[in-house]
Amino acid sequence: MTGSGASGGLPADPAAGPPGAPVTLLIADDDEVTRSGLRTLLSAQPGITVVGEAADGVEAVERARLLRPDVVLMDVRMPRRNGIEATRLLLAGPGEPPKVVVITTFENDGYVTAALGAGAGGFVLKRLPVRQIAQAVRVVAAGEAILFPAALRRMVAARPLGSAQALPRAALTGREEEVLRLMATGLSNPEIAESLMVSLETVKTHVGNVLTKLGAQNRTHAVVIAYESGLVVPGFPA
Repeated sequence: MTGSGASGGLPADPAAGPPGAPVTLLIADDDEVTRSGLRTLLSAQPGITVVGEAADGVEAVERARLLRPDVVLMDVRMPRRNGIEATRLLLAGPGEPPKVVVITTFENDGYVTAALGAGAGGFVLKRLPVRQIAQAVRVVAAGEAILFPAALRRMVAARPLGSAQALPRAALTGREEEVLRLMATGLSNPEIAESLMVSLETVKTHVGNVLTKLGAQNRTHAVVIAYESGLVVPGFPA
């Protein structure tokens, strides 16, 4: 995860056109106008090639397995199969699964945290400028995660905390808990290293240990677990 809550959860634009092959993208949204608009706008962005569309969650899984895009831009509220189940099926499928970026209208959409828990690499809001949505697609394709810490805090604020088993605190060292809390603010590894005055390699080791111990699929999933277990509370400063 890179960037901070203050900057909307998005890192500096890698530019508007990373070198090498373009990121291939599948757009899944049940609204035809939205889907068509996203395709037109994102196809015009540097470094992105839209290879297909899907009108519901069933089609999203089928088309993703056929077209093998790098990233699926996944709406969460779709007929037949919602984006949560579609994400879970895609990431559990054979071969190298695509990355998933959830796209939603509402910051307080409870479906988003479930989709992040299913393994999505992050989420973006439909109202964002297309340049920022494209940026998020590129960043997630590169193996990072996109998270809006302030928005996530609002999403989980009204949700009941999970059981104590959701976060085996005894398994995390004090420093690992500290790193997890900083991850929840949207800090990147270099920013965490600077904050804790340790080396970047040390932070990478702590992050890897956190993901393994929590059984998290990625950094974003780990942060969701931290919020829902109560280790990080909705009022935690970004």
